[in-house]
Order: sequence, then C-alpha cells, then structure tokens
Amino acid sequence: MSSHGVSRLYVKRLSPNDNSKNQVYFGPGFEAINIIPNKGIHAEQALTRTILKAVVDMVWTDEAGALYNAPETKMILYPQYPEVRMSGFLKGCRQAPSEIMASRDPGRVLFLGIRNDGKVIAYATSADTAVVRELDALGELPAAGVFFEITIGAGGERVAARETLISRLRRIHLLDWIDSHRLRIDGSWIPCNASNCGGYTLEAELGVTPNGFAEPDFMGWEVKQHGVPDFTRPDRGSPVTLMTPEPTGGYYREAGVEAFIRRFGYPDTLGRSDRLNVGGIFRVGTRAPRTGLTLVLDGYNAEKKMIVDISKGITLLTDDDEIAAVWHFAGLIEHWKRKHDRAAYIPSECRTDPQRQYRYGRLVNLGEGTDFLLLLVALGQGDVYYDPGIKLEQVSGPRPQVKRRSQFRVKWEKLGALYRRMETIDVLSA
Repeated sequence: MSSHGVSRLYVKRLSPNDNSKNQVYFGPGFEAINIIPNKGIHAEQALTRTILKAVVDMVWTDEAGALYNAPETKMILYPQYPEVRMSGFLKGCRQAPSEIMASRDPGRVLFLGIRNDGKVIAYATSADTAVVRELDALGELPAAGVFFEITIGAGGERVAARETLISRLRRIHLLDWIDSHRLRIDGSWIPCNASNCGGYTLEAELGVTPNGFAEPDFMGWEVKQHGVPDFTRPDRGSPVTLMTPEPTGGYYREAGVEAFIRRFGYPDTLGRSDRLNVGGIFRVGTRAPRTGLTLVLDGYNAEKKMIVDISKGITLLTDDDEIAAVWHFAGLIEHWKRKHDRAAYIPSECRTDPQRQYRYGRLVNLGEGTDFLLLLVALGQGDVYYDPGIKLEQVSGPRPQVKRRSQFRVKWEKLGALYRRMETIDVLSA
C-alpha cells in the first residue's frame, strides 16, 4: 500500500452478507461517502424511485502489488434504511478476488487504501493468512464509521493537514489584533470594513482567497469564524453560518431571484426606501409571516429520521403548497460532504475603534465525521434554520440591484450535534 502512495488505510472485517451478491455494507447513514473518496453523488431514476450513486475510482491489488482496474465500482446510498453499500467491485475486472468477495466465509478482511489523488487501492484476503494474523496483532485500532484505520508512515495527509491548520491558527492567535482585510485573487490585500469581515480576515491570514467554490477552505478543512463578545463565553456570540447554497428548484429558479423577491419580499423594516427584503428566520414547520412562506423537509420522515423520497428536498412552501424554493437532497448531500467532512470553528472578537480589527481565540473546535442525516435531524428540531439575507434595491428604477444570500445557520452550542467527533483544541498547547 505504501509503495502505491497510500496515505490512509481502512480495514473492514467482512460479515457473511458482505459479498458480491448482497454488496458490501459501508455503514448506517451517509458517513461512508465522507471517508471513501468518490467522484460525486448523482441521481439515477429507477422504475419506481430515484437512486443516489457515487462512482469510486478503485483498483484491486494482489500479493505481488500488481494493480487491476475495477471500473464499475460505486457506492449506493439507500436513504430508506438509511445506509451506504459498495457495489460493482467485481464487474469488468477479471483479476479481482472473486472467490473471496463472492463467498460468505467468516474471517474475510477487506483493505481499502486511499491515495491523495482519490484513487482507492483494494485488497481482500481470507481468514487464515499472514496479513490477517498481522492485523490481529495490531490490537485495537481507531474507528472511522464501520472501518478501522491503520496509520501509514507518520500519519498521512490528514494528520499533517490537521497539524498545519493548528500551527497556522496558533500564529494568528499570537498576532492579537489584526487590521480587518481580505485577500485578492492576485495575492494583494485590501481593507475590509463590512460587518462580516471577521471571516475574510481569518481566511486572508490562512492564505485563502474568497471564492464561490463548494470546496473546503484550507487543506481539506472548512474554516468558520464565529463572532463573540468575550472568548470566555463563545455561547453568547452570533450564530454560525454553515452553508450558503442557492435553491435548485421552485419559483426561485424558474422565475429568477428578482421575481422571487418582488413576489415574496417585504419593504425594508428600517425604512430604507425603494428596497425589498427576504429575511428573518425560517424554522421547519413555522410560517414566516412577512413572506407567507413555510420551511418544510419534503420527502423526509422526522420520526424515523430517514429520507423517504430522495427527489425532494428542503422546501419553502406558500400557503397554497406552491414550491417557492427548494434545495434538493441530492445536491445538498454532495455539498455537505465536501464542505463539512472536517470543519474548524474559531471564535473571534471585533473592535472598531480606532479602526475595524479582529483577534482570534486560542480555543478552537474541530468537528470530524459528519453525516447529512445529522443536519436533517437538526433542521427538524429547529436547531439549524434558514436565515436568508436576500434583497432588491432600486426596486422602481431601471436597473434594480439584487443581492442573494441563502444561508443556513446554527447556534454555537448546537454545533456538536452535527459531527460524530467534536474536539476543543488549545492552539497554544496542541
């Protein structure tokens, strides 16, 4: 595995049902799609339902280290259970370990080595082999979903990225007050005087340029700053913005955002003229009176905590059940996987005299091992909510100005429920 450039090695002890007929169980929920690299989730329409699949770039290896392409390998997401399984791993690969993967023999083991380019190197073995005895001798291993993880070399890319992030945050904390600024694409800095510059300033110090890409900010970590009045009371700060995805359906997409604001917006509550807003907090099941819209989880069974119709999504409905906007589950699952597999939350303080400046706390929270279903649970409980900042200025003029910002937010004290592991780190002693 090392000679093929593997940086992470996962192990699964196969149960009798883990075979080519029944597929290989990758665990409950959707956490496996964060662990095993894939080429993105896509929806396929079957006879009676929509199925979510994620293609895996996988090759089998043998005892000599030769590689054999397994072109049909994919993960299938079953929202009705919910669970993820691996399928197609023998199809189109004549050198695949068919005898092992088609059997129900006890003690079989599947190794999945992950390279930095996203390729997966797979190796399967039966029970009575030297490599299994060596595995047994390692004792208890750290778990990642249904897998166990074996450290390669000094710990691989993930460990290095985590250590680098903590080191950078330590440097930023020690800078104390920093003039508010943002980083341009060409590498130059410009002053930043808006109220949301805490995130821009932190990103600039990390060398991250603002962009609209749905990718993590820093070496695989999504970095979120969180404004607080006092580092000793992070729970008294502002809510944390989790993501800002645009709707993927409904009147918002069909008629356009300007038409959406003109229909559902309301005059600015601070009296600013010729302006319409779509704002305020939308919690699931509660009608927002200014817009007349209600946020619902369409296609999700809150009692069973499962998606029952993957073609639906997080939806804004009118009183007549017209879809004003929808964020389809398929796109959100992919977005959430990319952005929140590993996320760092850093508290910040702000002062504006003599000028806008920020400083960042020494205690940061690192969340790992998220699952989209945890987000839906939090939405259903009202802990995560839709908090848009959408407006239309110069409404009656020839060139109205639209600002879009569809953001989902959560209070600081509810963050831990979105991750399997949430750890508070002191960057001065880590």
